[in-house]
Amino acid sequence: MFSAKTYAARRQTLRSKIGSGIIILPGNMFSPNNYPNNAYYFRQDSSFLYYFGLNIPALFGVIDADSGEEALYGDDFTVEDIIWTGPQPTLRELGEKVGISATFPMAELKGRLRKAITMGRKIHYLPPYRGETKLQLCDLLGLQPALLHDYKSVELMFAVIEMREKKSAEEIEEMERAFLIGYQMHLTAMKMCRPGRIEREISGAIEGVSKSLGSGVSFPSIVSQHGETLHNLSCDGVLTEGRMLLVDAGGETVNNYCSDHTRTYPVSGKFTERQKDVYNVVLAAHDHVARIVKPHMMYTDIHNAAYKVLAEGLIGLGLIHGTASDAVASGAMTLFMPHGLGHGLGMDVHDCEGMGERSFDYSQLAERAARSATCVYRAAWRIEPGTVMTDEPGLYFIPALIDKCRAEGLYKGIVDYDKLDSYRDFGGIRIEDDLVVTEDGCRMMGGEKKIPVTVEELEAVVGKE
Repeated sequence: MFSAKTYAARRQTLRSKIGSGIIILPGNMFSPNNYPNNAYYFRQDSSFLYYFGLNIPALFGVIDADSGEEALYGDDFTVEDIIWTGPQPTLRELGEKVGISATFPMAELKGRLRKAITMGRKIHYLPPYRGETKLQLCDLLGLQPALLHDYKSVELMFAVIEMREKKSAEEIEEMERAFLIGYQMHLTAMKMCRPGRIEREISGAIEGVSKSLGSGVSFPSIVSQHGETLHNLSCDGVLTEGRMLLVDAGGETVNNYCSDHTRTYPVSGKFTERQKDVYNVVLAAHDHVARIVKPHMMYTDIHNAAYKVLAEGLIGLGLIHGTASDAVASGAMTLFMPHGLGHGLGMDVHDCEGMGERSFDYSQLAERAARSATCVYRAAWRIEPGTVMTDEPGLYFIPALIDKCRAEGLYKGIVDYDKLDSYRDFGGIRIEDDLVVTEDGCRMMGGEKKIPVTVEELEAVVGKE
């Protein structure tokens, strides 16, 4: 964790942004796996961590934006707990670590919040994403679950996202550590890749790397020969000569900052000419993005710039006709890359998207999101110094999507469906790195150290265990 001064400064900034009312930030609880005392791996809520820094379950942070009071609510471990857990710090001792002196039992929180509500005070909370937290908030606030979304604090959402969007120097340093975990994960996967190996052997090995060097994977690893399936979590396939393996994986540091990288390479260790041609188109888009990203750019402009490079490459392969600009304007590129060019990265692998983007329909907040210009609504996202974002273009040949677009008569005169038929079993290629936006441009996370990415670099490593 960072210093108490860091967390105190963050809370003070948040208080000044909100102005009035009571801010409540619930930490996560243990979530039972197959019986109450056997829980899933614990991961603290990122916003609670950002402001209160404590990686301990069943805590609640409160900030009174009017008076400035900051408090932690939770319960000290009993002797019965300690039998199972060993000696644990008291709530007061935990508070001292992050600059908070006011601590209270959890049972007192409901009375405090209900009293504030009767006084007409605003209770600010973020949209909850876990079932346990939803039930807890319903009990504390006297709300039905269906109403939680209606009473969420839009002011708090944007304040938190604005703060977490711009990473400090100590956060960037922590993310460089996350890069090193991801580097070892991907190098391990490359060296293990060879015909006859089962995908899950590689998936299990890189998860072991992430746990030995940090707190584990930053998201469930994608290790698949079916790269055309964007989030393919099945890893039962046997690696086969002539196919490519897509590995999308990242690690998380012990302080819960993430990395996220993707590499695609041939199972045999050598690209075929067709694979090499498509791979180099994706690599050209990836490298172009890394050259052009600079402060104050709109995310959509970066996305479309990547699309244009991909379109130029597909024209060269004879898969589309006309100009690259026409292909992008027509929407034809969504047939080949039906996802965004990248996303924010930080304490979450899709940073802050638990509060926006795909979590709910936030289109009604488009005007507010445009003013905020942070990644709650990517169509209005403006890149600023301190932003960390992924650069992950791809080309995918998805038979079901090809058939759908062809049947609907889409992109006539642009997409050569007859030629595209010969790519139906090609799979997909994605290349991903993490960019740090600086005052005058950007740099790739990792500095001089980089995960092998060119055809030559990959062929020198893949299968060389």
